[in-house]
Amino acid sequence: MSAGDVLVGYDGSPDADVAVRWALDEAGRTGRAVRLAYVFEWATVVGWLGPGVAPGAWPDETARHEIEELVRRAAADASAAHPDIEVTGQVLDGPPALVLQERSADAGLLVLGSRGHGGFAGLLVGSTAVSVTAHAHCPVVVVRANGTAAAVPTDGPVVVGVDGSDQSLVALGFAAERAAARRSPLRVVSAWSPPGAGSWRPGAGPPPDMDELAADERAALEHTVAPWRRTYPELDMRVEVTAGSPASLLVEASRGAQMVAVGTRGRGGLRGMLLGSVSQQLIQHAHCPVAVVRER
Repeated sequence: MSAGDVLVGYDGSPDADVAVRWALDEAGRTGRAVRLAYVFEWATVVGWLGPGVAPGAWPDETARHEIEELVRRAAADASAAHPDIEVTGQVLDGPPALVLQERSADAGLLVLGSRGHGGFAGLLVGSTAVSVTAHAHCPVVVVRANGTAAAVPTDGPVVVGVDGSDQSLVALGFAAERAAARRSPLRVVSAWSPPGAGSWRPGAGPPPDMDELAADERAALEHTVAPWRRTYPELDMRVEVTAGSPASLLVEASRGAQMVAVGTRGRGGLRGMLLGSVSQQLIQHAHCPVAVVRER
């Protein structure tokens, strides 16, 4: 695999097929090759080999042959539909999350379906999903099919959650590049928390002005995005600063969007984005593909 290729975790499930279609669309815009990878921990068959011979263990070769044929057909179908894109497929042995993490070191992007079967059963429920998104060496895009192929959006804005942390700034650059390549608007969303009612005490000066605080937050965000406005002067970039839950705001912003991007770690409103409930809410409930971006 060449550096910069789009690596797709593939298992033949409907969601994996949609992930392949999303990856092909991305590759067509960026000139990258697409690599399909079916990762499987092979079951072994233990049997009696004859008198005086110790029991042996061997992989289920019938299952392996069927999976290799599945991947071959998927790659062939993708190549036929997109003859301008180089598409290959392979079957890899080992724990899916660990193998994908290792392979991501040589990829430009890792794409996963939101749910799968076989080697990826339960991939996005629990610790395995957190491991893949938090430890991959390249950006990870989780494609939410919502049960239908047509559910993967190819228009609408690209959304990015920004809180000023280093990782969110990496996500901002990723999102700006994608939005520019897709000729789509970029929505830069920042969540903030107003001071609580008990934070002001008599004698401490006038109570804080919420409008002024919101204006300060917006000014800080405008300063953050300024370099990207200069890099992509034709990009329609919109900044939004809203008080509220970051998970709820980003899930709501994902409606009608073609992608929502976040960094692997944040602070303030996005603290723990990929290590706790907020990340899981976004992956499980966003209405569009979710890009989890880390600094390489």
